[in-house]
Amino acid sequence: MNYRDQKKQIDALKRYENKMDKKELEDYKIFVKRQKDDEDFDTISFKKLSDLYVKYYVNRPKKSLDSLFKKPENNE
Repeated sequence: MNYRDQKKQIDALKRYENKMDKKELEDYKIFVKRQKDDEDFDTISFKKLSDLYVKYYVNRPKKSLDSLFKKPENNE
């Protein structure tokens, strides 16, 4: 739980504000206000923020595109 993690999670959640329900949006806005005031979150607040981050932010692994650029093998 440090300032950098808080900032990273809040910035990532910014684009998902419209998908949040009313309660989650209120919590998120409170987190943003506390972040602007340079407050460190307590363990409960950081847990709530982390739960929102896990729920909305999907970090998909990037596909390997190497197979598209390989030369076809001739099996003759």
